[in-house]
Amino acid sequence: MNIITKLLTAIRGSAREIGEAVVDTQSLRIFEQEIHESKENLAEAKSGLTEIVAKKMAAERRLDSVKSEISENEGYAVEALGQDNESLALEVAEKIAKLEAKAESQAEELANYEKNVEILKSQIQEAEKIIAEHERELAMVKTRESVQQATKSVTQTVTNNDSAIGSARESLERIKQKQQSEQDRLEAGMELKKELEGDDLDGKLKASGIIKDKHSAESVLARLKKK
Repeated sequence: MNIITKLLTAIRGSAREIGEAVVDTQSLRIFEQEIHESKENLAEAKSGLTEIVAKKMAAERRLDSVKSEISENEGYAVEALGQDNESLALEVAEKIAKLEAKAESQAEELANYEKNVEILKSQIQEAEKIIAEHERELAMVKTRESVQQATKSVTQTVTNNDSAIGSARESLERIKQKQQSEQDRLEAGMELKKELEGDDLDGKLKASGIIKDKHSAESVLARLKKK
């Protein structure tokens, strides 16, 4: 029984390690998906805020309408009192009292809407800041990941003698050697041609000063002195 318990514990540990490895390898994708879902939730919150603002505006209009009606009936009551018609004034006053109770209830409803709007605005602004910060972090991490992958790839390529760049380097060295061999053959041919045509001898005589170069500065100056 003890062996079975240990075996199950080991299996759970291996499963956890595998799960963590999967999460690590997919961390960028998971984080990006979480940001995407957060932005979708934020869009829904903004839509809900728009609806609440619309309801608040409707509540404001209803309250303004009731206040206008109260003001209008107060004028009627004053006119009735001016005509000494107290019973009519009392009847109007009763209507005003009902309207005032209605206005008070609507004012409370409006205040509740205003409070909710301010709370939602604050929450949405905070969520936008957090999402923007996460997007910046994600961009930095993805850039760093790309740089590290590129550096790793280049390092592995350069250090691997069997890699494509290693083969290319060997090919380049062979080309350079062939070019050098071809250049050596060309120079040897030119030297041989000079020797066969006597150019090499003339060069040696000129170098020793036995044959004067008629196009030298000294020759030109000597000719000018004779004039």
